Amino acid sequence: MRTDYCGNIDSSFVGQEVTLCGWVNKRRDLGGVIFIDLRDREGIVQVVFDPDLPDVLEIANTLRSEFCIKLTGKVRPRPEGQINKQMRTGEIEILGTGLEIFNKSAVLPLDWNQENSEEQRLRYRYLDLRRPVMSQRLKFRAQVTAAVRRYLENDGFLDIETPILTKATPEGARDYLVPSRTHKGEFFALPQSPQLFKQLLMMSGMDRYYQIVKCFRDEDLRADRQPEFTQIDIETTFLNAEGVMEITEGMIRDLFQKMLDVDLGDFPRMTYAEAMKRYGSDKPDLRNPLELVDVADLLESVEFKVFSGPATDPKGRVAVVKVPGGASLSRKQIDEYTKFVGIYGAKGLAWIKVNELAAGQEGLQSPVLKFLSEDITDAIIQRTGAQAGDILLFGADNATVVTEAMGALRLKLGEDFDLLEGEWKPLWVVDFPMFEEVDGQLYALHHPFTSPREMSAEELKANPVGALSDAYDMVLNGVELGGGSVRIHEQHMQSAVFAILGIDEEEANNKFGFLLNALQFGAPPHAGLAFGLDRLVMLMTGATSIRDVMAFPKTTTAACPLTNAPSPASPQQLADLAIATVVKSAE
Repeated sequence: MRTDYCGNIDSSFVGQEVTLCGWVNKRRDLGGVIFIDLRDREGIVQVVFDPDLPDVLEIANTLRSEFCIKLTGKVRPRPEGQINKQMRTGEIEILGTGLEIFNKSAVLPLDWNQENSEEQRLRYRYLDLRRPVMSQRLKFRAQVTAAVRRYLENDGFLDIETPILTKATPEGARDYLVPSRTHKGEFFALPQSPQLFKQLLMMSGMDRYYQIVKCFRDEDLRADRQPEFTQIDIETTFLNAEGVMEITEGMIRDLFQKMLDVDLGDFPRMTYAEAMKRYGSDKPDLRNPLELVDVADLLESVEFKVFSGPATDPKGRVAVVKVPGGASLSRKQIDEYTKFVGIYGAKGLAWIKVNELAAGQEGLQSPVLKFLSEDITDAIIQRTGAQAGDILLFGADNATVVTEAMGALRLKLGEDFDLLEGEWKPLWVVDFPMFEEVDGQLYALHHPFTSPREMSAEELKANPVGALSDAYDMVLNGVELGGGSVRIHEQHMQSAVFAILGIDEEEANNKFGFLLNALQFGAPPHAGLAFGLDRLVMLMTGATSIRDVMAFPKTTTAACPLTNAPSPASPQQLADLAIATVVKSAE
């Protein structure tokens, strides 16, 4: 039907006749001569219709935006002064000699020259995806997945599918349940990840597995979350953490080199404890030079209880962020930052402006200076490296609150003051705690199949709070690209972890009996990692939301405006499944 794609026509085609198919991107009538921009997946080419071919010109005169057409024409150079060097097709145009309209378009419900609401974009997604920026993102995504497949297959990995209808297992979010018609009253769960199946594949001797797979989690949504998302899932046997990190780091470096011509270099390593202390995050954005500086030891004896209370509390923290040039902030702006940290539970935000460093205490400005001696302020200035024109912002509270609030403030300040340095800053975060404590209950920080680092089961049970996991996260520009761990391959260790998490033997057998049984039959050491494909493509394309790199995403309320899903089931469908629904009456 066509000889080539619109975006591929360049000066090498001059003199040739081509046949193209696509959509009218724009139409211009210049008094008897009609120009259109014809668009397809690969790009846009300019077409001209002139009066020498009146039959074709008559049809061209009826064209409007988004008409779907077939065009035949001769490629010729553009006149001098009309060349567009920003486009591959910018040196040529096509003289239209034949034109067929496949389908006309109604008035568009989207305005491509204005910002459309996300609701409208998703409702008419098939139109939204015609926009070059969107089609290029999906094309880029397809190229990324192809490159990932080539890399892993060249390294001996097998692409193996795992079930979508499976058993509910606790992995940190609510499950999406699917009722069984043949087993009434019982349910499948959609997998939050293929975690247990990929471990079973390692126990089956598959050695190296990968899968680009859909995962499903019923959780609160935001820009980088969706109820269904895609993982690059990787698992290996007889490799330790270093081996997995070497393979996956090589894959990401290869991907950026081939797709973006970017050399990410070697990835630095940082422990979880260091990341939380210096940056207030386990996925720090290293483009931001601001750091959290602990000063509790300098403030233990001051009369100001806002400082001395957390400073003397073993569970407290006092941390400072130095903002270069921040002394120019108005009181109103400081109040706005105080409201911002309040979102994270902080009760306030103390500050000191360094107006003139050489003037000592007289060169400082702050309502808290009356509580601080000159020796203390000098020590704070020296530790933070503050210079004239800077501001020091203090967080003092429970350690968790300070870390979260000041970590978030650091990111906001970095953007507001345009402090980000460099385009790409990757790293590995390692040595995560094995467990986190919430209201006296221990929970797995990653998942309950993660192996502790260099500990026996007995040592783990004796000191679970102090245990580190053999886990690793790859971070890029403050985004967790992927996370993984060495898995537990011994039944004794797995049972110990379940016991620490409060999962008794009966519950463990009910939920994970198939895994525990498999561990009895020569299960090999194994480890793996899963990347968020949507997040990866979002970063690489410069999109601000994973919804902009997915073909048919859901809204932030987990709904699809295009298909009106979810929707009620018919009475017959519910009867077949032996399900009754409870509908909350409108208040």
